[in-house]
Amino acid sequence: MIKIEVVLPHNDVMAISEALKTLDIGGLTVTKMRGRGKNPGPEIHASKGTEVFIPQFSDKYVIQMIVPEIKEEQVINAIKQNTKVAKIFISPILRAIDVPSGKEGEDVI
Repeated sequence: MIKIEVVLPHNDVMAISEALKTLDIGGLTVTKMRGRGKNPGPEIHASKGTEVFIPQFSDKYVIQMIVPEIKEEQVINAIKQNTKVAKIFISPILRAIDVPSGKEGEDVI
């Protein structure tokens, strides 16, 4: 199993979610947060255009999912096809446990 985290600067969450449904990826966690990359955010004109404000942080969307390793490439391709800008991070999951059912491993997802 692997954990895939996708950081999106634009709200492409629904398009990615619909694409993942076609791959039978059911569980997603979506979080809206604020962050900063190496490039500054867009300028905001305030006070009738006389002042320019560059925010330190801009809105980001993070999608997290746990998937079987065999679906890794399919999931990555679906994400790439449904957004123009994103960062994708992949990490191994050593163990997964569902407390109510007692299931472990890939049966949890």
